[in-house]
Amino acid sequence: FCVLVFYLVMIFSDYTGYPFPTAPPVDPFAKIRVDDCGKTKGCFRYGKPGCNAETCDYFLSYRRIGADVEFELSADTDGWVAVGFSSDKKMGGDDVMACVHDDNGRVRIQHFYNVGQWAKEIQRNPARDEEGVFENNRVTCRFKRPVYVPREETIVDLHLSWYYLFAWGPAIQGSITRHDIDSPPVSERVVSIYKYEDIFMPSAAYQTFSSPFCLLLIVALTFYLLMGTP
Repeated sequence: FCVLVFYLVMIFSDYTGYPFPTAPPVDPFAKIRVDDCGKTKGCFRYGKPGCNAETCDYFLSYRRIGADVEFELSADTDGWVAVGFSSDKKMGGDDVMACVHDDNGRVRIQHFYNVGQWAKEIQRNPARDEEGVFENNRVTCRFKRPVYVPREETIVDLHLSWYYLFAWGPAIQGSITRHDIDSPPVSERVVSIYKYEDIFMPSAAYQTFSSPFCLLLIVALTFYLLMGTP
């Protein structure tokens, strides 16, 4: 009998001294799909033309899932990336969701309210099903929040349309600091979660030759060079 018990123990321990197998690894963060943009979810891309969720300076997507809206954010930063919901295009009085990379390597989803030009963290956080990752010097996250919420100043109802404020920047010991650029991008018009679009906004480095004035100047210089000088 003792021999049988010893034999069974050796089998279940697999000769390693551990009586039970280790837990399976946690599923890795699923990459953000951009081929769904404009179809099954809305997207905003800021950066180089043709960029995706892994190469844009800033990326955001949204889609309705039942009574929730799922957001995906990603930015070229080692600190934080956020989206703000505003009644105008200016910072102040805005509901903000931010994904913050802390000193332990985790990415946490936090809720803020813009008071003037600074963000105040709000303990009531509507986010759920949170996940995030910091890889290749990028903060990327995914979370859901309810479409409808009880009336409260710091949390907006997403069934209404809002201007979206896009921002990202460094963090110090898990606390957000000033955003990377002086004038972060803003949606040109209010955004409806019931309408899926794929909107690209060129970053400053790619705006030089896209403005009407610059195009006119290029045409004028080209004409001048072709015609020659008297």
